[in-house]
Amino acid sequence: MAGAAALTFSSAWSQQATPNFGPPTLPATGVKRMKLGAMEVIALNDGALRRPLGEEFVRNVPLEQVKSLLASQNLPTDYVDIPFTPFLVVTPAGRFLLDTGFADNGPPTTGKLAAQLAAAGFKPEDVDHVVISHYHGDHINGLRKKDGSLAFPKAKVHVPAPEHAFWFDDAKMNAAPPAAKGAFENARKVIGSLPADILVKYEPGQELAPGIRAEAAFGHTPGMSMVSVQSEGQKFMYVADLTNVPSLFARSPDWAVQFDMDAELARQTRRRVFDMLVKDKVTAGGYHFPFPALGTIETAGSGYQFKPVA
Repeated sequence: MAGAAALTFSSAWSQQATPNFGPPTLPATGVKRMKLGAMEVIALNDGALRRPLGEEFVRNVPLEQVKSLLASQNLPTDYVDIPFTPFLVVTPAGRFLLDTGFADNGPPTTGKLAAQLAAAGFKPEDVDHVVISHYHGDHINGLRKKDGSLAFPKAKVHVPAPEHAFWFDDAKMNAAPPAAKGAFENARKVIGSLPADILVKYEPGQELAPGIRAEAAFGHTPGMSMVSVQSEGQKFMYVADLTNVPSLFARSPDWAVQFDMDAELARQTRRRVFDMLVKDKVTAGGYHFPFPALGTIETAGSGYQFKPVA
């Protein structure tokens, strides 16, 4: 449960995002569009947080090794910037938002999604479906605004059934260490308060709409799911939190970020999915990938690297 203990959003992010190293670098334009056959995939950056890099971030290697890998890529070694990027998939069957960001519930350098939607030509009311990958707060807290109103008032909310079962299991919550209970409480507050007629549970492998399918990606959380999108022979895979920082956990996929609740299963899932993305040359989108958060995965040494689209 170390991952859950570490990830009591959004307080954990707020506490970690100390101002010592200045604000995070935000993209000049937080919207990136990509045609996918008869569909369109739009990356919408919700903001970012700058997190000091400490011993706790990578759990199974020394900090100096982590810094060395960052330095080899000409990246800062004292902190990491963590972006948050939901995706809007525009299809003939409706508009599907993949994860939600923070709305107005998060730190001041987040909550940009509504503005990015507007820049892309959409209103929150235009979202027909919200597909949640997992129940960490940076993915679900944007379902409601601070005043309690629904951020996407006309949308059905699709959630992974295994993920929902875990976070709503009283025995698991009661057995969790005190620091982890906040993640359970937050999931119940956000998801549990949704009207029953808009909450839809889906199973891994289930087709959510023509060309849109949920895929199991367990490890980061017990029920995390990815979303594959296919149209006219083209394919896009939303990998959610398969890797939190590609410059670390794609390059060294056997490293364990502190947020992975089952580090070994997350490692196996990471390698399995990255191997598939490389082999099938699938365009991928990652929630914490550097913006535009869309691109391809290539092999690099004993690991992989993210190549953003132009």
